[in-house]
Amino acid sequence: MTDHFEVHARDGAARIGEVRLPTPLRTPGLVGDRLRDAGSEWAAARATPDGDPDALTVLPHRALPPGTPDSVRETFGGAGNAATGDSPDPEDGVAAGEDAPDAGDLEFPTAVVVGTDTAVDHGADAYVLSGGPSLVGHAAAFVDAITSVRRAVPDDSALYLAGAATPANVAALVYAGVDLVDADRAYVRGTEGFYQTTDGEYFLEDLEELPCACPACAGGREAFDREACAEHNVNALETALSTVRTRIRDGRLRDYLEGQGRHESFPTSVLRRLDQEYAYVEERAPLFRRESMLSATDDTLRRPEIQRFADRVTSRYVPRFDDLPLLLVPCSATKPYSESQSHAQFHRAIDYRAHTVSMTSPIGVVPQELETTYPAQHYDSVVTGRWTETEYEFVATVLARYLDRADYPRVVAHLPDDYRPIVERAVDRLDDAPPVEFTVADHPTTDDSLANLAGALEGADRFSKREREHRTVRALADYVFGEGAGEAFFRELRTGSRYPKLRAMDAGIEARPGDDTDDDGAVHVATMVPNYGTLSLTLAGARRWASSDVPTKRVEIDAFVPQGSVLAPGVVDADDSIRVGDEVVVEGPTAFAVGRAQAHGRAMVDSTRGVVVQVRHSQEK
Repeated sequence: MTDHFEVHARDGAARIGEVRLPTPLRTPGLVGDRLRDAGSEWAAARATPDGDPDALTVLPHRALPPGTPDSVRETFGGAGNAATGDSPDPEDGVAAGEDAPDAGDLEFPTAVVVGTDTAVDHGADAYVLSGGPSLVGHAAAFVDAITSVRRAVPDDSALYLAGAATPANVAALVYAGVDLVDADRAYVRGTEGFYQTTDGEYFLEDLEELPCACPACAGGREAFDREACAEHNVNALETALSTVRTRIRDGRLRDYLEGQGRHESFPTSVLRRLDQEYAYVEERAPLFRRESMLSATDDTLRRPEIQRFADRVTSRYVPRFDDLPLLLVPCSATKPYSESQSHAQFHRAIDYRAHTVSMTSPIGVVPQELETTYPAQHYDSVVTGRWTETEYEFVATVLARYLDRADYPRVVAHLPDDYRPIVERAVDRLDDAPPVEFTVADHPTTDDSLANLAGALEGADRFSKREREHRTVRALADYVFGEGAGEAFFRELRTGSRYPKLRAMDAGIEARPGDDTDDDGAVHVATMVPNYGTLSLTLAGARRWASSDVPTKRVEIDAFVPQGSVLAPGVVDADDSIRVGDEVVVEGPTAFAVGRAQAHGRAMVDSTRGVVVQVRHSQEK
């Protein structure tokens, strides 16, 4: 665990943080002159340095580049480890005296050089990935290296990738999990006559004018030489890092990378390779974000939040209306859909006689109970009037999985013509598909189409508004906490307030001191959060969760009663399944509490600083 690095904010694997020096070094950022390298031991053994309190000291090391043959590794693998004093693994990247202390025992800020396959916790504040320059341009090797090292070292340690950053690729490096970079590559390319921007690089000789107003470019093209080009490249890299930090704070780094990466193949390849590492990116992806996401490319379909929603809808969510016809309708620009004019027209024709599910890209299918759940009301699509093949396949796959899990007697598809192939593709994949009736004559909101819709539902049973509220609360519980939570949490369910701010009460719970109850004694269990379409538990709800068969996401703490938050030093253990934004039960020898996670489970255990849970309710045992 680190003593000199702290994470302040997260956006997936990217983090805003600081190396805690007398003059703090913010991340993601340039190490600049804040690095002291104790040197390589290829030429001679080196003693553990005294260190500098205002810089990261890289302990003596002997690194081998990625891809080194095993025979070579074995030949040069005979030195000790400066960080631990152990016999090294060939790619461990360190060597020094046999009695060298653990990096965590040193009183100054430390960094240890590690390899892609053998990185372990050395107790250092930062880790330097060997072979950084060789990874640029090789997305598969880069992603494998970063994910391997990030999984192997503590979450609250910084990762430094040397000799790799440019203005065009630094957003991708940070998105993958890199915290620190240097300006070496950008500077050297400038001395070679390459002018760099976030869109790529140009031959200096080909530029008729300079597309930048930084100090190095202020003198104009005629006075601009290679030394000025190198200075400009460093300025451009610093500006790119400022943009990246802003995007992380806004929760929009992915959106930025999807757009910016189009100008260079390496960032785009990194993005797509990382999407194939679903376990890595999903663990770090929050349950919800404040800002909306822009769906402008097919890459959006592979975002972990999109994939997670589709998976939960087709595995956790229970279609409790499947005794009624399933009504498939198109999405709307207005979110949530039910507040749009088109869906209001649909609702009048439906008259509570069908279960409405919206179809959309990039989300897939959205049952009406989950229309406020992130990201269903938090996206904006680029509307072209045409679906791509990737969109067709994704939505059809999700719809087929959804239908296979449900048991609807029939399907009424009130959809425009461009949606029809999706429904047909999904139905063709099912062995026992329900019959489908298409009701749109020309446009879904014309009088003829709405009349067809009302006619298709004639004779179907109606459900009550109260029944819809109850099923919405149970559906949210299933989606957020896991299959079966809707029944386990709410046995004698009552709902209060108005949608989408429903209060879930349970008349089957014996009230304890401090519990909120209604006039009839029903205990307040949870409240629907309209901004993100999730549930916020009370202490009574947390007790019900902890005593149920639904897996409980627990954070074990020391003997104290949290007030407002739980800091990382107070955490004893935490479930690996916890994600940022999850409801969690916090429990220790003297306290029971419920709150919302601010870090994923492994980070809670790894970290030594920072808020990891925002506590909503707590009580002394």
